[in-house]
Order: sequence, then C-alpha cells, then structure tokens
Amino acid sequence: MHQDTVMNVVAAAVVRDGRLLVVSKEAAPDAVERLAVVEDVAALEGVPMRMVVFAATLSGAPAVAAELAALRWTDGRDGVRLAPAVGGQVVPLLRERGWLQPDQALRGD
Repeated sequence: MHQDTVMNVVAAAVVRDGRLLVVSKEAAPDAVERLAVVEDVAALEGVPMRMVVFAATLSGAPAVAAELAALRWTDGRDGVRLAPAVGGQVVPLLRERGWLQPDQALRGD
C-alpha cells in the first residue's frame, strides 16, 4: 500500500463482563450498533486507516480462525498490547459508555 492510501477497516467491539474481546486481524461477529469512525495509523501495515467500529454480540465462543492469529478478552489495563486505535480511541469510548470500568474505579476515586 502507498502512504497516500487510506486503509478502510470494519471492527466490532464485543464486550462481555466488562472486558473487550480483541483479535489480531479480522472477525465477523453480529454487528448491532455503529459506535464510531476512528482514524489512525494501522498498527501492522503502518498506513493511514479509517476504522468503522460496531458494537456486536457473538452467538458462541470466539475462536481463532482464518486470518486471526490470536484473541483475548481485556479490560484495557491488564497489559494486553493493543493497537493504537483500539487503546487510544476505542477503549476510552467504551469506558465513557460504561461498558468497560472507568479509570478512576481502579484507583478508588
């Protein structure tokens, strides 16, 4: 990809028990609500990226398949390495909506 090309990505925010499911590539859950459009640099490709994020649910247990290298549930604070767009924009949005625990809740504020 050329640096002047914007990569368009669709992402799903699957939250269960206050934790976000993160994967390393593409997934196809059942999207139910458009949450945001995030613009950042793609973590792996290093090119400009526009990511449309949807709230989603899964009908079964998530599993690594196709292009997925890994998946894991995270609260955004447990040391899981997140792509900049996810850690810097999606996780704060989910905290703001009350889907993930707010920062001050961990400090006892």
